[in-house]
Parts: sequence; structure tokens; C-alpha cells
Amino acid sequence: MSAPRLILASASPRRRDLLSRIGAIPDAVLPADIDETPAPGELPRDYAIRMAREKALAGRNTDGEEGAHVLAGDTVVAAGRRILPKAEDEATARHCLTLLSGRRHKVLSAVALASPDGTMRERLSITSVRFKRLSDAELAAYLAGGEWHGKAGGYAIQGSAEGLIAWIEGSHSGVVGLPLFETRALLKSAGFALG
Repeated sequence: MSAPRLILASASPRRRDLLSRIGAIPDAVLPADIDETPAPGELPRDYAIRMAREKALAGRNTDGEEGAHVLAGDTVVAAGRRILPKAEDEATARHCLTLLSGRRHKVLSAVALASPDGTMRERLSITSVRFKRLSDAELAAYLAGGEWHGKAGGYAIQGSAEGLIAWIEGSHSGVVGLPLFETRALLKSAGFALG
């Protein structure tokens, strides 16, 4: 019996790198193009899971990929019940980082695996993170570096922001973009041979 095929429904190089750490190399990378607008009143947990599912389904519906498993993930930064946006401009990044400065927030990282038989498996990792209280100089220096661009909540923990994080409880890889413990469990349950 041949090994199952794996499609990664993500354009994120970080997710590919993280997958390789657990010995999972996708056969193809097909980024999902879906509407990522939160529904009115949607809670961060529900939103993260819905996005991961929809991305996996979009990948499964790609022509020629009917026999493959499709893995997708979504990472959400939440301040209370509020979903913080991906920072596409410096003003948004500044707003997010000012809001997170000196306080604890949650990073919800959902992963979904759509199997060829129609089964959908999913897991959710919730990590608590606290930034130090950021000085004006620290905030300006981080913004000038540009790592915030396209990142949920305006920061990338795998970059220089890690030096501004006072405390973390949960999955570091989940904050980066793919919770490896949960992802490994999903892939193994679907028959992938991982170490």
C-alpha cells in the first residue's frame, strides 16, 4: 500500500518548516483562497476552527487532489473576545501592539485535516502570551523592522518580538503558525508514518 498523499493548503513558509520538524513533507502546496472575514459576533475559538476547516475543504476541492489528505491551519490572536487583524499596515500593527503591551492575550491555532473519504479531523491549541510593557522606543524599533507585516496581532514570535515576550504558556509552534503536537496527532490518526 502506498503512503498517503499530503497537500498543505497554506502559502506560509513557516508552516512548511514546522511540518518538516515532525517529518511531514507535503507532496504539494496549494494555498487556499477563501474569505477570511470573521462573522458578526464570532468568537476567536470558533473563527480559528472555521478558518482551518474552510481552508482544508478548499484544498480538497482542488482539481486533481481528490485522493490526497489536505492539511490547513489558522492562527488567531485574541485580546479577550476580540479577534485582532493581520497587520497589513504600520498603523494596524501599532494599534495591535499597543493593545497587547503589558497584558496577557491568547493565541488560538487550529489545524484541520480533510481526508479523501470526506472525514474532517481538527485540533485546537490555545496558548497564553504576555508582552512586557513596551516603551515608545521598543515599539518604534519593532515597527521599523517590518516583521509585523501580514502577521496576526501585528507580531511574529519567531523574530525579534520573542525578546519582548515576558511569559508564554502553551505551544510555541502554535504561536508561530502550526501546533506541532496537535498536527502530529492528526496526521498519525490518518495513517501517516511519523517518527
